[in-house]
Amino acid sequence: MIDGPLIVGAGPVGLAAALLARARGMPVHVLEQLPSTEPKPGSRAIFLHRQTIRTLATASPYLAGRVVEEGLVWAGRATYWAGRQVHHRRHAPVPAELAPYVSLPQPRVEALLRETALRAGVTFSWCARADEVTLLDDSVLVRATDGRQWRSAFVVAADGAGSTVRRRLGIPMNGVPTNGIRRGGFRRTGVRRDGVRGDGVREGGDARGDAFVVVDVAGDPDRPLPAERVFHYRHPRAEGRNVLVVPFTGGYRVDLQCRADDDPAAFAADPSAWLRPLLPPGHAGEITWSSHYVFRQAVAETFTSGRVLLAGEAAHLFAPFGARGLNSGIADAAAAVEAIASIASIAQAGLVRPGDERPGAALSTEPPGAALGTDGSGAVLGALAGYDRVRRAAAERNRVAAGKALAHLTAAGPHRRATQRAAALAARILPRAGAWLDRKPFGPRDAGIPGSLY
Repeated sequence: MIDGPLIVGAGPVGLAAALLARARGMPVHVLEQLPSTEPKPGSRAIFLHRQTIRTLATASPYLAGRVVEEGLVWAGRATYWAGRQVHHRRHAPVPAELAPYVSLPQPRVEALLRETALRAGVTFSWCARADEVTLLDDSVLVRATDGRQWRSAFVVAADGAGSTVRRRLGIPMNGVPTNGIRRGGFRRTGVRRDGVRGDGVREGGDARGDAFVVVDVAGDPDRPLPAERVFHYRHPRAEGRNVLVVPFTGGYRVDLQCRADDDPAAFAADPSAWLRPLLPPGHAGEITWSSHYVFRQAVAETFTSGRVLLAGEAAHLFAPFGARGLNSGIADAAAAVEAIASIASIAQAGLVRPGDERPGAALSTEPPGAALGTDGSGAVLGALAGYDRVRRAAAERNRVAAGKALAHLTAAGPHRRATQRAAALAARILPRAGAWLDRKPFGPRDAGIPGSLY
């Protein structure tokens, strides 16, 4: 029996959950299917909002400080329509402690999280691919493919879009393919780009539409690009395709929106052919990674089952516009740890009979109690139900917000296209029209969640 919660998945969400639990004094053990030394390719999720940085600071001020120190705050943002600038805004420099966000590749964020977790006493089992999940009355038993097994009072499943834990529990992902979906593959920021299914999404709707190609480009110190986020509608040097350029520490990410009849795999296989014309003449930045992706918008039918709490992409998939995936995942992690910790408070208040487990207490000296059983079970179940209710509602709102951004990008239908063209024309004399074009590809900022961006 493991003291404290068991975390499945050592990505940023799982690591954040582990650190937040350690900050509350709980012992934590993390299972990860990959070796500890295996690098992960690509920049993936690169945007951490201030709210997320503050959440990490509650677990480790050292970690938050390193993230802000190493991350990039953009110098500004610009938007173009067919090569003509329709919006530009420069950002005034701010002190590091006031950074509204940072742009830092996910592999580096994970490295900082892991380093901090080890310093905090989090323990790990590497090459531990979860295979079986058994819900017991008072705990959860997780067995790996190699026969190792772990039992804990609570499990936080942060094992990604193809979550084995979620699938073993029979929890469906409900959602329809977006205009960016092609059958046979899925991808959003932070999820696999290999086109392999296995996400458990219950499909419906039209699967035709645009796909996207993503390329990481190392910075060229001799010919640096502006440290600005730049969006191009109908880029003239990309044959009228939409292009997004996002700077991060050490380089840039370029997203190319393909047409319906493009072959995204071919674009990803030879990105130089279309990328070089988009860069300044002579720019020598190395292409460090390229791939293609399509989007799936889906939310798990429930975020809890017994004593298992789903978090991050194990619970929801969003189109990446608005940077909702990783940021909402870390919000999930914080809420999951809060729910587990509240059970300790319930026990301390005497609402659960003596002998029931307390996260952080030694559970192996006596049989674990029945916090989900009789006395006090309503309060304990309420903590888990509250997590499911609040975080699933947040996920649904984020899905809607990301869907609005994607609908704007794909511009399906003559009305959307005409509206965008009219805004581009009006931007010549009305700055608000250009600001609207700049804002719309990223969706509503607050997703309609009072007091929270994610």
